[in-house]
Amino acid sequence: MNNRSSFFAGILIGLGACGYLALGGIAGAIIFAFGLIGVVLSGSLLYTGRAGVMPLKETGQLVLIWLFNILACVLLGLMMKALGGESIERAQSMVTARLAQGPWRVFLRAVGCGLIIDIAVWLYRTTKSMLPVLFGVPLFILCGFYHSIADVVYIVAAWDWSWGLLWYYPLIVLGNYAGCNVRRIVLPEDKK
Repeated sequence: MNNRSSFFAGILIGLGACGYLALGGIAGAIIFAFGLIGVVLSGSLLYTGRAGVMPLKETGQLVLIWLFNILACVLLGLMMKALGGESIERAQSMVTARLAQGPWRVFLRAVGCGLIIDIAVWLYRTTKSMLPVLFGVPLFILCGFYHSIADVVYIVAAWDWSWGLLWYYPLIVLGNYAGCNVRRIVLPEDKK
């Protein structure tokens, strides 16, 4: 497992999240796709790109991928916070609205994101077409689904501590994991 690759994947997703904070809406959702496109083309290790394909015995490696992904996003979130402006207001609004969803909805929104990201990456790996990635990222954003790595940028940029973050963020991580594993459960091994 390459920690640099995981950190770089975090940078790519973090840059996509920064683009979404800067633009918002459909344009921001499309720009966000830069992050996942960069991940799949560079072969970088992303938590949501690996959670549906790594064997359970490699859970420790998946945790390291996640840690280095979020470390990069913490740094990008701090950069956004330092730059200030409308992006910070958008991040604060996003985090407040997400916390208001309650635990069950947060988990389900994270499952939706994990499902879409896993399918997009799987389709890229099997077809070498970038279209699933290009459309998958805006799809999860416009559906209002939550990405455990990108959300670190939003949380840090918002810099608005709340006790709700203690349940909110772990539920996103677990929900993404669950969503990333739907395909593995539904499709028999020989049809993957």
